[in-house]
Amino acid sequence: MLAISRTDFSTSLPRRGGARTRFACRTLSLAIAGAVAMSCSKSSEPADSAETSSQAAAAKQAAEQPETAAKQTGDKAGKQTFIYVSPDPLGVNPFLLMGKTGIERAAAKHGAEVRVFESQDPSSRQENMRAAVAEGATLIAALGFQFNDIIGTLARKHPDIEFLLVDQCVDDRPDNLHCATFREYETAFLLGAAAAHLSKSGRLGVVAALDIPFFHRFTDGFANGAKHEKADINVDVRWVGGQNPFADPVRAKEQALALAATGVDIVFSATSGGDYGVFEAAAEKEFFLMGVDVDHCKNAPGRMYDSGLKKLDAAMVEAVDAILAGGDKVTGSYGLKEGGGSMVAFDAEDMGKTGCMIAQHPEVVAKVATLRDEIVAGSLTIADPMFATE
Repeated sequence: MLAISRTDFSTSLPRRGGARTRFACRTLSLAIAGAVAMSCSKSSEPADSAETSSQAAAAKQAAEQPETAAKQTGDKAGKQTFIYVSPDPLGVNPFLLMGKTGIERAAAKHGAEVRVFESQDPSSRQENMRAAVAEGATLIAALGFQFNDIIGTLARKHPDIEFLLVDQCVDDRPDNLHCATFREYETAFLLGAAAAHLSKSGRLGVVAALDIPFFHRFTDGFANGAKHEKADINVDVRWVGGQNPFADPVRAKEQALALAATGVDIVFSATSGGDYGVFEAAAEKEFFLMGVDVDHCKNAPGRMYDSGLKKLDAAMVEAVDAILAGGDKVTGSYGLKEGGGSMVAFDAEDMGKTGCMIAQHPEVVAKVATLRDEIVAGSLTIADPMFATE
């Protein structure tokens, strides 16, 4: 079972340059604004034009009469409604789909209705959040830093609604705004350590979505793990960038091919919807891969050594449990110790059936398992690259 902490995340952040470093929510939101543009619908169920008009009207009413909307929450004979708002269309994005699974599991556990509102851009994210308020949600779960700005505003306007920000946290929260965050850099460290032992060229690469502090948890975490094992190993980082950094397999593939041209033989892919472009490049140029968030071994057969696992669904269920138990400013921080992060090599019942190439290297798995145990025990401390001192 994942462990959850009720301490305020903002009170324990490391410092950068002598001053508290904040999440820079507005900066991150501006950096990503307009970057992801894909087709979507507000809900996982198709909506006709009349339903869309109704949603817009409801959102407008909520904005104009926030207190009234808040008081109406839960009026349906005590029936709870959980609404999950995604930053982008779910599509085949395994991370966003895992968020949907998480809210569905939490709703089933607590006898709540569940709805899913999919977004496609900054405007639709705000509209969907306001619509979730207007349509009587008792708990609204939003996934990603794209919601950092609006969620605090709405939580203050609607104190009778519980808000859960997943994969991020913000400072100065009201009591009804909760967070579930992850220490992705711990799992990235393990993947980098494994890659250092598996590489034959001594050159590793990373393709990540966007050069912002949050993604350095993946890029720097991987590099730190590799250099912990082999100080002289080379790690080259490339960014997808562009107008659609989280869903651009073409640009992601180009960056992976560029790495392969320099002699890189293992690439760590952290590009969200762009991962399949990196996988295509690996098949063409015959380099190997490390994945992130979910088990990708079957998505790149014969090329994927292992994938880091981010147990978003389980974390969401536990966060909702704590919120409904009456917790204020519930904050969960999930890493290796809490079971919120792992690798396929450590979780699979039968590694031979996973398709992960690391199954052929039990000696490497054993070395990385030792590092994992040291991190969990606290004898090996991994700094968070997002707040590292420059």
